[in-house]
Amino acid sequence: MRGVTTSPHPSSSSSALTQALQAHIQADIAAHGGWIGFDRFMALALYTPGLGYYANELAKFGAFPSSGSDFITAPEMTPLFGQTLAAQVAEALQQTGTDEMWEFGAGSGALAAQLLDTLQTLGVQVRRYTIVDLSGSLRARQQLTLARFGDTVHWVDALPAQFDGVVVGNEVLDAMPVQLLARVQGQWHERGVAWHADAFAWADRPTDLRPPIAIEGPQDYLTEIHAQGEGFMRMLADRLTRGAAFLLDYGFGEDEYYHPQRHMGTVMCHQGHLADGDPLVEVGRKDITAHVNFTAMALAAQEAGMQVLGYTTQAHFLINCGLLSKMELLTQAERATAVKLIMEHEMGELFKVLALGAGDAWEPVGFARGDRSHRL
Repeated sequence: MRGVTTSPHPSSSSSALTQALQAHIQADIAAHGGWIGFDRFMALALYTPGLGYYANELAKFGAFPSSGSDFITAPEMTPLFGQTLAAQVAEALQQTGTDEMWEFGAGSGALAAQLLDTLQTLGVQVRRYTIVDLSGSLRARQQLTLARFGDTVHWVDALPAQFDGVVVGNEVLDAMPVQLLARVQGQWHERGVAWHADAFAWADRPTDLRPPIAIEGPQDYLTEIHAQGEGFMRMLADRLTRGAAFLLDYGFGEDEYYHPQRHMGTVMCHQGHLADGDPLVEVGRKDITAHVNFTAMALAAQEAGMQVLGYTTQAHFLINCGLLSKMELLTQAERATAVKLIMEHEMGELFKVLALGAGDAWEPVGFARGDRSHRL
């Protein structure tokens, strides 16, 4: 969960990293005629080998900024997250007749450990757990965390052409590059990045691109479209021959995403447990995210052949999977932390869960109550 506390002081090494990445992106802008779309800028800022935020050695996940971390996600907050998700995974493995798991963007490895430990306790055999992660530094951290599982856990850089199993992805879609669209005085532009006066600067170009639905009103309006996220969903649908996928992230359905009052877009940065809205500074030292348009993700997967098995809030999903009974066994302090997973003003309402299936349709336990598929 991207929270707000205080920020650590930058180190000289991280400043040098910023300068190197800045020079790399500046050269890319020059090579493209002085302008690149924000989706390309975001991809370079996050994933340039050795320099991008998710590809460098700086800390990312942690509970406190004193550790040098920038944010905390649910698995680091409390092991109950993975332990509860495991109930859904166990059902999915049984329903789909598979014995493999796949996780995208495994972070610190905490979720994988929680899932594997709990599934073992439940007597569910996972033959292979494959992590798809582009970050060498995060992979090294995951390997330390998951060493006790031996040959069960494997790492790959990309999906194979065909695979079976249950897929999980926690806060993965929000880190996929987005295109920015800006309506200014009634005209639509693609908002990109240029190099001006020794700094990155916003630069708009007229475009034929549009949001998927019309935006009511004459006001200036900034928003995102998610071509890369939709492409990921189509790839997943094309390659997952039998199984299910559970994607957990913060975002909205289409009508809420493109509400007339949401005129400033959703792109946000996270550094030192502080949130800010300027991705053009301190590149490589801060996370850049955008909320997920779950309607677009579901439609892309559905059009490519997958079935939407469910869509609901994280609160409904975890409660359906048995979170409350697990919380009864916690200390008061542990319970106070775990409840943030389902509180409306914390993660419970903003975070959603989308379930997709490859094969025959079935009703996952996590969506038994509160399913919102009809609102996508």
